[in-house]
Amino acid sequence: MRIEAGRFTVRLAEDEADVAAAQRLRYRVFVEEMGAIPTPEDRAVRRERDRFDPYFDHLLLIDNEATDPDIERGVAGVYRLMLRERAQEGIGFYGASEYDLEKLLSYPRDSVELGRSCVDLEHRGGAGMHLLWTGLGEFVSTHDISILFGVASFHGNQIGPLSHALSYLHYNHLAPEDLRVRAVESSFVPMDILPEGEVDKIEAMKQIPTLIKAYIRLGGFVGEGAYVDHDFNTVDVCLIMDTSRMVQRYRAFYSRQRGGSVDRILG
Repeated sequence: MRIEAGRFTVRLAEDEADVAAAQRLRYRVFVEEMGAIPTPEDRAVRRERDRFDPYFDHLLLIDNEATDPDIERGVAGVYRLMLRERAQEGIGFYGASEYDLEKLLSYPRDSVELGRSCVDLEHRGGAGMHLLWTGLGEFVSTHDISILFGVASFHGNQIGPLSHALSYLHYNHLAPEDLRVRAVESSFVPMDILPEGEVDKIEAMKQIPTLIKAYIRLGGFVGEGAYVDHDFNTVDVCLIMDTSRMVQRYRAFYSRQRGGSVDRILG
């Protein structure tokens, strides 16, 4: 898979050097920007990595005109993608450390786990981000994927400041029962923090990160319960997207051919 558009290219990582460049972008975003705690080994090489990386496909947004030396190999955006078949044959899903994913593992249609999505600060909200989503759509189409899911994060590890956002998601976007994964019991954090009548939707939308809002607007759901990841300095929810139940705008977006226009779905 390879998509060219202006100064940008979207493709899958082809070698270890590509993966290392993606890990260095992740380090800048997740560690230096968001406050995740790296291992001493990762700090020494400025790479955010884990034992799951060898099992994922790494989708790269490459800025062919990048001049910033920190943007190694031009890698300005990344997604990592784990097909269910590969997870079952190997290490399993990353999200299983936070959520009971049995319903997705046994679901009759194929799924893919999305994770470690990030974009360099200077490229957020522009054409490059949209192109990365186009690449994701092509990957989904190529592999005939019906269910997309993954852990998505709120910055910071305190629940109180997110009470409107988490409560709003629980009352309005909880996944249907057949897809409703649940945070692991040992770390389960209820999301219905406020009574439904006390949730301020405007305040909730201010608290919800742009990427989560984008998926919700397209018809995505959340699993039951949140998970506090102290190492990553985040509060996590599990996002689930079923292409058969999502809005027409989603299906139109992900069925586009290469080079087609892209709606502004992230703003």
